[in-house]
Amino acid sequence: MPQNLSPVDKAKFAAASRAVDFVEAGMRVGLGTGSTAAWMVRILGARVRDEGLKIAGVATSARTAALARAEGITVVTLDEARWLDLTIDGADEFDPKLNLIKGGGAALLQEKIVATASDQMIVITDAAKEVAHLGAFPLPVEVIGFGLQTTRALIEEMIEALDVLGRKVTLRMNGDTPLVTDEGNRILDLHLGRIGNPGQLAMVLNQVPGVVENGLFIDICDRVIIGHGDGGFEMRDIITGAVETGRIDFAESGNIFADLGH
Repeated sequence: MPQNLSPVDKAKFAAASRAVDFVEAGMRVGLGTGSTAAWMVRILGARVRDEGLKIAGVATSARTAALARAEGITVVTLDEARWLDLTIDGADEFDPKLNLIKGGGAALLQEKIVATASDQMIVITDAAKEVAHLGAFPLPVEVIGFGLQTTRALIEEMIEALDVLGRKVTLRMNGDTPLVTDEGNRILDLHLGRIGNPGQLAMVLNQVPGVVENGLFIDICDRVIIGHGDGGFEMRDIITGAVETGRIDFAESGNIFADLGH
């Protein structure tokens, strides 16, 4: 393990390491997207290579699929897997009820489909993502390209009547052009500041013509593992209320991530 990892990277590594402990031989595992999920995929790949662990991974984005294959993980489609034992993914925000905002990596549609097709979902994150109320992170909404401005106007009109602090809606860009998701759609980011009723907002958004899916993950996450910059972690189980704490020994991690060049 490189010694010059930032505290944030150490936190992500710690959370990902604990989550991978839940993966057992023969499982069908949803592989999340994003910087924290990438650590999980690499740690899981090390188990596949070093232990001969045999699993099937369902990726939530093209870039996760490419990384998983490079790590030696067998990648299958969700249709081939049919149902998953476990999904491990990151989050942009989570609240005390383990409701999430996801979609900072523009993969929210596939992430939500995979997570809801799983027996359980584990979220791996760092302490900075914990909030009392969702909404500080802009809420991503995936929309089709046809009638984009009409869809945007309908969303702006709809949120006027809801319990949110801000109402600015922006089109996510990739340089000088609109970002296009793996499914060929666009992303509108809702700068809401604070979401008073996430469940209501999620339902209302998905009634707007042109909206494919929103980044609110309500009652989907079962556990959250929060990594800390010193290698410690805290795991919370929303069902049992149990809390586990521990620490990852970086010295035992070897050179799993030496190729990252940190």
